Amino acid sequence: MKVDDIKNFGELKKSGYQSKSIKEELRQNLIKKIQNGEPAFEGIFGYEHTVIPELERAILSKHNINLLGLRGQAKTRLARLMVKLLDEYIPVVEGSEINDDPFHPISRYAKEMIEEKGDATPISWMHREERFFEKLATPDVTVADIIGDVDPIKAANLKLSYADDRVIHFGMIPRANRSIFVINELPDLQARIQVALFNILQEGDIQIRGFKLRLPLDMQFVFTANPEDYTNRGSIVTPLKDRIGSQILTHYPHNIEIAKAITQQEAKLDARQTEMIYVPELAKDLLEQISFEAREHEFIDARSGISARLSISAFENLLSTAERRAIKNGEEKTLLRFGDFLGVIPAITGKVELVYEGEQEGSDSVAQELIGGAVKTLFVNYFPKIEKLEKPDAENPYNDLVEWFFAESGFELLDELTDKQYKEKLDSVPPLNKLIEKYQPEVSEEDKYFLKEFLLWGLVEYKKLNKYRFSEGIQFKDLYGSYISGL
Repeated sequence: MKVDDIKNFGELKKSGYQSKSIKEELRQNLIKKIQNGEPAFEGIFGYEHTVIPELERAILSKHNINLLGLRGQAKTRLARLMVKLLDEYIPVVEGSEINDDPFHPISRYAKEMIEEKGDATPISWMHREERFFEKLATPDVTVADIIGDVDPIKAANLKLSYADDRVIHFGMIPRANRSIFVINELPDLQARIQVALFNILQEGDIQIRGFKLRLPLDMQFVFTANPEDYTNRGSIVTPLKDRIGSQILTHYPHNIEIAKAITQQEAKLDARQTEMIYVPELAKDLLEQISFEAREHEFIDARSGISARLSISAFENLLSTAERRAIKNGEEKTLLRFGDFLGVIPAITGKVELVYEGEQEGSDSVAQELIGGAVKTLFVNYFPKIEKLEKPDAENPYNDLVEWFFAESGFELLDELTDKQYKEKLDSVPPLNKLIEKYQPEVSEEDKYFLKEFLLWGLVEYKKLNKYRFSEGIQFKDLYGSYISGL
């Protein structure tokens, strides 16, 4: 059916078009996708066996939906992707404020138009991308905003009295008739506004300034909420909660591989950055592990959540740190270094909510602890585990390396070394080269230098070495030698 060929109601009837509700549209198109083995929610990772099946069951049940989860769990993304399950175009009575279905008109305007013009009633076509409406629930939202109010200017222009229902100016929800309507952070909506939604969800009645209108709106409601909101800022009133068919719990990625896929998809990188900078897989793992560490850290308020945006912003910062260094050194290409991770601290501090003890510690210190914790967690995947308590005469694979640092006065890695200088500096530590050859013999040349630096940072975390940050870089020293020299 070519929509361009259908201009009026008569032509629409002859075409054999079958009118259906938005929930039926979603249901039928989802069934087709399931039958064809097509994904209904593309670009969503980690929800294949949890959230998405529940969401599909809710759509098949024609339910209004509440997505409940902490920040950065793709709740709004899921709601936006539901648009893809709508028909590409639907017919609308031309000029209707509330997208009237010509087969089932509900507004006074559309009813009078069809009564007057019959089959000659002009039809316009509405694309599915126009059928998504979103409102962030804030304390200043009013009933007039979302339901409607009397418009005195309209009354004056049309010379109507306030007793005439044509003076009504419809709010966001009536104007979103036959569309998906998302209310984000529902508990933030004042209780009296939530009460105004009762009848819209169930009976289709709305009241505006004493006008009781029977408008059986055809809507798919999707609400999002954060569990933290229930205690801090408000709650979903019980009768409204009762009218929401399905409540679906979202969650964070269960493993690093899923988290990496999300970050790679969402990070906004410049083409120059991806061509210029080589990023080892270990660096990507480490970046994601920082978020996993944050979700368990004692100084971070776990109830507020650690958004996936932390990893995305941190990855963008990480590459920009390496890019800036390469530009200053006049290099066309560069390897990502472990030291570049100090450039992600601003991305971390802006994304975590600290408890009182964390505030006392300082956000920068907590961010560095998270990086250190990520190193410690992944260290055992690449090198022998370091026990907290060891016998003095116990063989330790790291003894030669520690002794090398004891003999040397200090080993410095400056932030803005060229790639050549950086490699020469790390190659100048023979025990470091031996450890890489022994425990990671198959590592590629590109990954080897990041792994060397990772090993040094791991020994710092396990209290085998010390590191000192100064304005131009980092100095590594052995633990006891630096103590003795201090004395």
